[in-house]
Amino acid sequence: MTTFVDRVELHVAAGSGGHGCASVHREKFKPLGGPDGGNGGRGGDVILVVDQSVTTLLDYHHSPHRKATNGAPGAGDNRSGKDGQDLVLPVPDGTVVLDKAGNVLADLVGQGTTFIAAQGGRGGLGNAALASARRKAPGFALLGVPGDLRDVVLELKTVADVALVGYPSAGKSSLISVLSAAKPKIADYPFTTLVPNLGVVTAGATVYTIADVPGLIPGASQGKGLGLEFLRHVERCSVLVHVLDTATLESDRDPVSDLDVIEAELKEYGAGLENRPRLVVLNKIDVPDGQDLADLVRPELEERGYRVFEVSAVAHKGLKELSFALAELVGAHRAAQPKEESTRVVIRPKAVDDAGFTVVREEDGLFRVRGDKPERWVRQTDFSNDEAVGYLADRLNRLGVEDQLMKAGARSGDGVAIGPEDNAVVFDWEPTMMAGAEMLGRRGEDHRMEAPRPAAQRRRDRQAERDEAQQEYDDFEPF
Repeated sequence: MTTFVDRVELHVAAGSGGHGCASVHREKFKPLGGPDGGNGGRGGDVILVVDQSVTTLLDYHHSPHRKATNGAPGAGDNRSGKDGQDLVLPVPDGTVVLDKAGNVLADLVGQGTTFIAAQGGRGGLGNAALASARRKAPGFALLGVPGDLRDVVLELKTVADVALVGYPSAGKSSLISVLSAAKPKIADYPFTTLVPNLGVVTAGATVYTIADVPGLIPGASQGKGLGLEFLRHVERCSVLVHVLDTATLESDRDPVSDLDVIEAELKEYGAGLENRPRLVVLNKIDVPDGQDLADLVRPELEERGYRVFEVSAVAHKGLKELSFALAELVGAHRAAQPKEESTRVVIRPKAVDDAGFTVVREEDGLFRVRGDKPERWVRQTDFSNDEAVGYLADRLNRLGVEDQLMKAGARSGDGVAIGPEDNAVVFDWEPTMMAGAEMLGRRGEDHRMEAPRPAAQRRRDRQAERDEAQQEYDDFEPF
């Protein structure tokens, strides 16, 4: 069974905001109680948090769909809905978050580092919060905003100082087992290591981590073997160690050609690996003829500028010198890194000419309005309520949307869409000559709506009948 996963596609859904409540206070001897509808609760976020105790993405491989809870709706008597609970997902240190197109959204390194993968929706305002001097008793409330739906890709890149690279069965697992307390699987057949192994090495006053990366073969950077799956784990390492087998049984291989093949794969993969400091380890010198081959190839490797160490993981030869040499390179790399500065809060005020939205005329003559506020207001509007639609028209007018439509050449009857193409509200635009509470009728009604709701029309018909009956009664003259 798979116990290590370093790449998953995660489908996250934040909680939706709760709807606001439209309610009027009713109490004996208080005929004008006023609106008392509460606000809806906020939807929960989906948050990725680095947890050092987590080493794999296996949980998300088995359960890739995660959803936060929704906010509760508001209620009468000014009772606000409960906020949705955030969903916190622990991820390993070194996790990279990407979108479906491969763009990096976040690089999560360090315990406690967080990233909001999906933002919860806002709760809708109740009619108590919407009341004003002119709109004393709103007959509507705002809807909650749906939470974000997002597909993200999580990739784990091991956070280590030193990476051991080389052919399968070159002795990398044996080497990390004697340099550190790590206990990787060791056998005498290729591809023993199927997952990266991490170990902690102490050399004098320097403590560093070392990673055993699964074996590479020719063509690994193009996807052959296991190399492409695990080359990403080398990217964060500051030092590379070529582990070369001096006791290989394959007649067409030798340490120098193995080095050339691995170097070519690292260069082909890119990510700056060709410029990392590197050492060469000639392993298995305890095997017959291993020492002779090491003595033969060492001068050529040193001519190329490599520092060469002859070791035996089985006989524990040359390990101390190797560990201190690695500590020296790791220390130099750490000293060259810029000092961490405290996080600065950068305030970027909005430009004075930024209206917060744009109006674009498309090829088919449709005018499309894009902006956070207009799109959010549309999602919060209950289009079955005339007064709510009129309130939306007032808000858009105050924001300046109608002025921009006129400047863009819009005329009465032109189509206007608010929102993206896949989720937009489209309507025929009629310039608003009058706006505000003076256009309101009863609660839930707005005289500007040309197509009244059937229920509203029935109420008007019944009222007209009562008015006609009252008029007949007033006009009646007894004999």
